[in-house]
Amino acid sequence: MLDKKTFHPLNYIKKEEYSGSMEGMRYMLKRVKSGGEDVIRVTVWPEPLNLLHTPDELKESVEVPLTAEGVDQAADWINGQYESRRDYWLENLHRPWT
Repeated sequence: MLDKKTFHPLNYIKKEEYSGSMEGMRYMLKRVKSGGEDVIRVTVWPEPLNLLHTPDELKESVEVPLTAEGVDQAADWINGQYESRRDYWLENLHRPWT
């Protein structure tokens, strides 16, 4: 689980993609344009593949504001995705992909 007390990648996200993983679930936070303004697109997908090699139907995304509050929302969403599908993430952790 992401600890919001220590999860503060906002300045990093403004310049680069920020990614990580937890027990079978990968995630990425990326600055994108939406409706003319910058937001953070948060995406989760199952391991072991990277984002580009994972089929789109296995990815889930949400957009949040490019602010400290948006980063908190992103952490909550990532944690919620992990908790609500924990068995799925763990099941895919050791799945052989071809």
